[in-house]
Amino acid sequence: MFPIRDHNPSGRRPYVVYTLMAFNILAYAFYATMFDTDIELARFYNAYALIPAEIDAAQRLSPLVSSLFIHGGFMHLAGNMLFLWIFGDNMEDEMGHLPFLAFYLACGIGAGLVHIASGPDSHVPTIGASGAIAGVMGGYLLLFPRARIDILLILVIYFRIFTIPAYLMLGVWLGMQFLGSLNADPNTGGVAYWAHTGGFAVGLLLTVPLWVKRGGRAFWRQTRGQPPHPQAKYSASRIPQLPRKKPGQSPWTKGR
Repeated sequence: MFPIRDHNPSGRRPYVVYTLMAFNILAYAFYATMFDTDIELARFYNAYALIPAEIDAAQRLSPLVSSLFIHGGFMHLAGNMLFLWIFGDNMEDEMGHLPFLAFYLACGIGAGLVHIASGPDSHVPTIGASGAIAGVMGGYLLLFPRARIDILLILVIYFRIFTIPAYLMLGVWLGMQFLGSLNADPNTGGVAYWAHTGGFAVGLLLTVPLWVKRGGRAFWRQTRGQPPHPQAKYSASRIPQLPRKKPGQSPWTKGR
C-alpha cells in the first residue's frame, strides 16, 4: 500500500517543498543523461553518495547532505517525491519555510548517521532522500495523528483506495521499516532500513518542541489529532476497470 494524498490542506504555499522537489528532479535529470557508461555513473555515485566507512574515517562529510539529492532510478525518485509532497507541505506550514528546511536537512543527516552506526565499516554507497522524508513523516505523526490519508492498496489483482488515519498508515510503514532493520546487512545493497527508522525517530523528536509550543496534549485535545483547519474533501475515487468482453469481441470494441 502507498499513500496518494491526505485530507490536510496547507495554509500557505510550501515553497521549500517545491524547491526540494525541483532540486531532486533536476539532479536526477542531470546524472541520468550526462554519463554514457555505467562506470562513469558509478564514479559519480561514489563521489556524492553516503559511504559509511569513509564518513566514519572522517574523510568526507559532505555526502551526508549530497546523498539526499541522488536517487537510484525514476521509481525511487517518484516514490520519495510523492511522500514529500503529501506530508511535507503541512510540516512546512506549521514550522515556517526556513525552519522546515533546517528540519529536513537535520532529519536527513540524522538518518545518515544512524545508518552509519548500523554498519560503520560498510563500503556500499547509500543514496536517496527517504531518510529525510521519513523524518518529515515522524513529525507529521506527532502533529496530525488522526489526519485522513488516502492509500492505494494493491494485492496481486485487487486494487482499492481506502481512507485511513495517519497513525495507522505511518505506524504500519514504520513497523515494516523496523522489521526490515532487524534483518538488514549494511554490507550488501538494498533498502537502507536503519536510515528510514532512524530518520523517522529523529523527525519525531525534533518536532516535540513545536508540539509543546502548540500546547502538547492540549493541542491534541483541541484538534483531536486532526488538522487544526477544515479537512479537504474529495469526490469518490475509483480504479478504472476493463469492460467485460463478449466471446470473440475485443475488450475495446463496443457491442452493437
